[in-house]
Amino acid sequence: MATFITHSTEETRAFGASLAQKTVPGTVLAFRGDLGAGKTSSIQGFLEALGAEKPYTSPTFVIMKEYRLSKPSETGIARVYHIDAYRIESPSEMEKLGFEEWVADPEGVVLVEWPEKIAPLLPLQTKTLSLTWLSDTDREITVEGS
Repeated sequence: MATFITHSTEETRAFGASLAQKTVPGTVLAFRGDLGAGKTSSIQGFLEALGAEKPYTSPTFVIMKEYRLSKPSETGIARVYHIDAYRIESPSEMEKLGFEEWVADPEGVVLVEWPEKIAPLLPLQTKTLSLTWLSDTDREITVEGS
């Protein structure tokens, strides 16, 4: 387990960018935290570092947004699946949308906001990032998992 403190939205995005450089295909990253904790900012930095096409918005109403990278990352990532499970009523809804296929993509990475809504579907090796709002500018990010 590792803990990081960021002092601005830019630093939270930079944390996400740094995370992207260390992430390999097949990884599932679960972003936990209250509204405003920095989940989307971290993911925006992650996507920007990989060169994904903008805009980087949370897919709250569409549930999943797929980013196909024009050039695979240095670690081999070709696709990023950004999931916002906030509006999911049960894990079976996410199964019907194709969650198992996204997780099984050998060139993909899955980023999940509100992972507690689909916890039974998350692979055992899921890396969890818990983001906590400390002040208007400061966030604590705790990383757990493989």
